[in-house]
Amino acid sequence: MYLATTGRPDAPPTPSGVRRRVPGTVLALGAVSLVTDVSSEMVTAVLPLYLVLGLGLSPLQFGLLDGLSTGATALVRLLGGATADRGGRHKEVGGLGYALSACSRLGLLLAGGATGWIAAALAVDRLGKGVRTAPRDALITLHSPPEDLGRAFGTHRAMDTTGALLGPPAAFALLWATADAYDAVFAVSLCVGAFGVLLWVLLVPGRHRGSARRARAVPAGPRARGGLLRRFGSPIDRPLGGLFDGLRVPGYRRIVLCAGLLGAATVGDAFLYLLLQRRLVFDPTWFPLLPLGAAGVYLLLAVPAGRLADRIGRRAPLLYGHTALLPAYGLLLAPLPDPVVLPGVLLLLGVFYATTDGVLMALAGPFLTEGRQASGLAVVQTAQALARLGAAVAFGALWTASGPETALVVASLALTAALGGAARLLPTTPSEPSERSD
Repeated sequence: MYLATTGRPDAPPTPSGVRRRVPGTVLALGAVSLVTDVSSEMVTAVLPLYLVLGLGLSPLQFGLLDGLSTGATALVRLLGGATADRGGRHKEVGGLGYALSACSRLGLLLAGGATGWIAAALAVDRLGKGVRTAPRDALITLHSPPEDLGRAFGTHRAMDTTGALLGPPAAFALLWATADAYDAVFAVSLCVGAFGVLLWVLLVPGRHRGSARRARAVPAGPRARGGLLRRFGSPIDRPLGGLFDGLRVPGYRRIVLCAGLLGAATVGDAFLYLLLQRRLVFDPTWFPLLPLGAAGVYLLLAVPAGRLADRIGRRAPLLYGHTALLPAYGLLLAPLPDPVVLPGVLLLLGVFYATTDGVLMALAGPFLTEGRQASGLAVVQTAQALARLGAAVAFGALWTASGPETALVVASLALTAALGGAARLLPTTPSEPSERSD
């Protein structure tokens, strides 16, 4: 059952075979994300090294810090999504999130080596990310045709990843030039993040005019009009209420469940990079460059993966992308030469992100009614964030108690089971016959 059109229902259809342009709003959002990712990845690239090798945190402590900084913002994601949907305040709420993340760099500068203050600064950064992500992705959904959501998200993620490619080399250059002065990295990251906020203010359009009119004018089948809206009420009339009403829709509910299921079986990037450093025993100065390999693959594949998802359905790429993590874990366990392990893990990690990150949002988008895009996407992101919180803590605890090899074996078994469950639960897109007949 196709519940609502999430793009522009009044836009004329594009003839088959004609190349469609990426909406300008998507490109503006991509530019902001590019700059912001340069700022965030400068910090992310050096943080595991700074905390584990510099401050001496154990893997369990790092897992708790990394997981809590991500999962503790779950409720903020929901609040940010619901607030953004109220009156179409996507720009205001998203801008607040970007500003919070930029200010967190100042917190890192002032924290010194105090773990508590570092944790607080990281929490502010994650708070900002939690606030901005759903409104930003909702803007992509609102300004893109439903049939091109995979391509739109892929384009945005490709631009975002370009920033991820530039951030680690910048951090590496600063550490090399300043003899490992982490404060220099944090200071430059603060300046770049502030520039990203300025771009958001100048380039991203404000309130999505006419969204309320279209929400009432969106064509819907008899079952959608008489069922969903009659039971749940208009999303425009109840902007903050009924945040979880969409979970009554079977397809959307299964997407949320699968996002949590797969997230709970995923090992975080930081752990994989620490495992690579431990396995290859290279100079820690090179550690910030590890994310470049995965980011490069992500950049190359994000748009093609989005187009493929639009063409064949978004379910299969999401599953295959998570499957790519299994051989990545296997490479870290296998007695193979270092020149095979390093590029192999980074390649597979890049494939994972290219085929899952934007694709998950594109899969969920068509199940959301007009006026509920930000809050609906926030629920999916929250389920994934909470699951990854548990995964980070569990993996760190297993590493500390039994060693990294045992932790990787358990993670591989958990991911295999999660893939089996997700393969049975994930729906097709609502425009496909199998979903219309639900």
